[in-house]
Amino acid sequence: MEAAAWRRPGPTAKQRRNDVLVGVAVAALAQLNLMLATSAGLLPLGDPPSRPEQIAWTLVITLPLAVRRRWPAAVAIVISVAFIAAQIRRSPEQQVTQGALSAAIYTLGAWSRDRLRARWVRIAIIVAMFAWLGIAVGLSVPDVPADAFPDAAGPLEPLLAAVASGVLLNALFFGFAYFFGETAWTSARRRHQVEVQGQELRRLAAEAGERAVMGERVRIARELHDVVAHHVSVMGVQASATRRVMDRDPAKARTALAAVEQSARTAVDELRRMLNLLRSTGADERPDGSGVDRLDDLVGNARDAGLTATLGVYGDPVPLPDSLSQAAYRIVQEAVTNTLKHANASAIDVRVRYHAAELEIDVTDDGRGAPPGAPAGLGLGLIGMRERVAAHDGTLETHSRSSGGYRVRVRFPLAESQAVAV
Repeated sequence: MEAAAWRRPGPTAKQRRNDVLVGVAVAALAQLNLMLATSAGLLPLGDPPSRPEQIAWTLVITLPLAVRRRWPAAVAIVISVAFIAAQIRRSPEQQVTQGALSAAIYTLGAWSRDRLRARWVRIAIIVAMFAWLGIAVGLSVPDVPADAFPDAAGPLEPLLAAVASGVLLNALFFGFAYFFGETAWTSARRRHQVEVQGQELRRLAAEAGERAVMGERVRIARELHDVVAHHVSVMGVQASATRRVMDRDPAKARTALAAVEQSARTAVDELRRMLNLLRSTGADERPDGSGVDRLDDLVGNARDAGLTATLGVYGDPVPLPDSLSQAAYRIVQEAVTNTLKHANASAIDVRVRYHAAELEIDVTDDGRGAPPGAPAGLGLGLIGMRERVAAHDGTLETHSRSSGGYRVRVRFPLAESQAVAV
């Protein structure tokens, strides 16, 4: 967002309450300093006005700070005019009221939503202050006695040095108020830009995650579609064979019908999984027949890439539905890919376990694991794993190991007809 287009939000309710407290506190401090100055006889401008008028001037200059962030331009103008008027009237309180003037100029630069007006109002105030300084010096010079600087020892005329010192101090006073006010506004604008960018990055990350989920679901759905189509085709062939041999070979017909029944159950199960996925357009990948029988190839690729890679199969292998076999292969493939790309590992171990009622895939490496404090499950690869596991009613674990490295563990339930005794 361009600086000219941004408008700083107004103060919060808490900030407004704090401003009121600050205004009251500064006004009370000004009254205390006024009492100390008059008690010590510090009257830098000459004979002061009456006591009530002195109190009034300090209140007029300091109390507007209570609303300084709500109406910064108006407060700065009121305090500036009152400051000059108080000096004309020779009000002795100078220190706290100068601080109030500085705070008003700073606040105008830091909080004004109209940057052009803020700039010109501050410039006008500073010019007016220096004009008043010149007038005051011009009026007071004739009254300065010749022996006013008895200890003067520098190379410059004492009066000239005193005037130059006053100009320099005022230049620093107003310059700092202007500079730090502008810096505060710029800092607020940059914080706003960072917040907007952070929100945009979070939105883009969420959209990328959603696209990854949808893309993975489409890919899985197409794989399942091909599996279902395969089983339906097999059912058609088997039904045709049954029709031809039904009369002359009832035993073969019964065997074929049993195969049709099994294929129908498998197809219905795969179809249920497919319909549970959200489908959209845009995915071009097609299944390539990858399954658990090709895990050796994955491990071999990891070995070729320089890792010490091992593959272990435990339990009695059983025939798996094509979709489940493909899901297991894809998960191992993603785990191996992540290890090669990100883990800085030297070894990877892939284990396939056939339990009584589930298939377990366990992939571990000896790499650096996940960064400390990193949220789990936000990578696009892990999103794909999670979608595949959910499609088969499985469970997924991904975490750093206490001994070092990273682990991906998946458990897929097996149908009763696929379960084996271990």
